[in-house]
Amino acid sequence: MRLDGKVAIIMGAGQGPGDGSAIGNGRATALLFAREGARVACVDRSMESAAETVAMIEAEGGTALALAADVTDEAAVAKVIEQSHAAWGALDILHNNVGISVEGGDCPLEEVDEARFHRIMDVNLLGTMYACKHAVPIMRAAGGGAIVNISSASVGWTGHPTVLYTASKAAMVTFTRQLALSHADAGVRANAILPGLMDTPMAVDRRAAITGEPRAAIAAERDAKVPLRNRMGTGWDVAHAALFLASDEAGFITGAALPVDGGSLARVG
Repeated sequence: MRLDGKVAIIMGAGQGPGDGSAIGNGRATALLFAREGARVACVDRSMESAAETVAMIEAEGGTALALAADVTDEAAVAKVIEQSHAAWGALDILHNNVGISVEGGDCPLEEVDEARFHRIMDVNLLGTMYACKHAVPIMRAAGGGAIVNISSASVGWTGHPTVLYTASKAAMVTFTRQLALSHADAGVRANAILPGLMDTPMAVDRRAAITGEPRAAIAAERDAKVPLRNRMGTGWDVAHAALFLASDEAGFITGAALPVDGGSLARVG
């Protein structure tokens, strides 16, 4: 019960469609936080998907609340944070997990245009900024809190075929460090996780749907690129890293960027 008595908001706690063989980072984190004693506000663009996560938590005896918001809409983000705070009277943890890549128009440099740029940056970076903007004052007033932002190990890869996703996730690391330094005086910690190649619906199933390639073929290609056992990570790997960073065990850690990537960045480095 490492989060016993704490209140957590998970932005991106739902899950996109897939074949059912994988769990997303956000849903896994919501489930794990609840198992460790937190009351969890599950926020997603899709209320139906957020409610599915809540149902899974409640089936295990946990406490959760389903809320819907498009993270590019500041008013909607502010509202769900207010609703969660009103329901439980506290906000100890903010976990920002929302992100898009190829399904949002990510592309090589020669195909970049204004619409693609703003779509990726608004969802991947601005949405996290909005959430932090409205959560940090509550945390500061309470004397502290923990923020975990999901970046990507793609910020360190060479030869990545697209440019917008990696640029947004690199900016996430810098933003997180600045956030950590700006609010350390009030006990608000901020850290980033850099997932590598993960077996999640967003990473694999959406690519299969867009490209028309079999899921198994995409998964095998990604597995082969991972140094550790030639196997992708899972949403649970990200969730366990998030649990540590959100817990009091990481009470002296802020401004960090933690790779959860099976050694991919070590090989590049």
